[in-house]
Amino acid sequence: MKELIRTNDLVRLSFLLAHLKSEGIEGHVIDNNMSIMEGSANAIPRRLMVSASDYIDAKKLLDQLGEE
Repeated sequence: MKELIRTNDLVRLSFLLAHLKSEGIEGHVIDNNMSIMEGSANAIPRRLMVSASDYIDAKKLLDQLGEE
């Protein structure tokens, strides 16, 4: 797995996951529970991950969407 982005913006994560899925790329959000357990929604950013084999295509998609 490779990391695409780190963010606390749940809307952004949902947006990116939907676009990845539409391109046949499976994304995974990790550290979601850690952020909740910490007690502060902004203390630990969530990470959007994809498989290493999908990473290049996922990065291209993020570039097309104007993401960092």
